[in-house]
Amino acid sequence: MAGTDRTGLRLSAMSTGWGLTRTCIGCRQTDSRSALLRIVAGADAQGHPVLIPDPAAHAPGRGCWLHPSEECLAAAVKRRAFPRALRVSAPLDPGPVTAYLHVRDAERN
Repeated sequence: MAGTDRTGLRLSAMSTGWGLTRTCIGCRQTDSRSALLRIVAGADAQGHPVLIPDPAAHAPGRGCWLHPSEECLAAAVKRRAFPRALRVSAPLDPGPVTAYLHVRDAERN
């Protein structure tokens, strides 16, 4: 039954290679959805465009995927990958994502 879904009738998404993997926009490596953090574009209280972490991966709108690490975040900001991936013309503030990563790291330690 290896390589089939739970019914045993169809090939699973893991065996066909589609559906469950995403590409990190920082390091450009593919990984599973569970290993990546979804990022969406939003606005802060003053209406300025910001990046918003979406750990549940259910927020509406276009999203992009990022390994939850400072290195991948820095690489994506340096490459200006967020505006391209999210199709936003204005510069996006990565502050909320940076804060989320700091809180996440503090909870793990």
